[in-house]
Amino acid sequence: QVQLVESGGGLVQAGGSLRLSCATIERTFSKFSMAWFRQAPGKEREFVAAISRTGIRNHFADSVKGRFTISRDDTKNTVYLQMNNLKPDDTAVYYCAADDSPWSGRGPYDYWGQGTQVTVSS
Repeated sequence: QVQLVESGGGLVQAGGSLRLSCATIERTFSKFSMAWFRQAPGKEREFVAAISRTGIRNHFADSVKGRFTISRDDTKNTVYLQMNNLKPDDTAVYYCAADDSPWSGRGPYDYWGQGTQVTVSS
């Protein structure tokens, strides 16, 4: 079982920025393609961003393109989601996901974190 721990969530005003982190003690982190999803109250969980095993390929939901970036640091077993120009509609619990494959895109993913809350005030 791969354990993923998200951090970096919080309360921010519209237009502000946050950087989410997802860390694991999994020594084979570099084997995994990674992604971020989010779930707003009363809504289904939705895809946000994905990054390949090598870090070369990435993909974003249309709603976050140009505002969010995803990156990974295999020396720290961590994937990041940099969120800029945040909007109230970005308010959600953000989840990190991992899959033992070169690329998973929008899914499916085998492993999930517990989530971190992001709240954007207007």
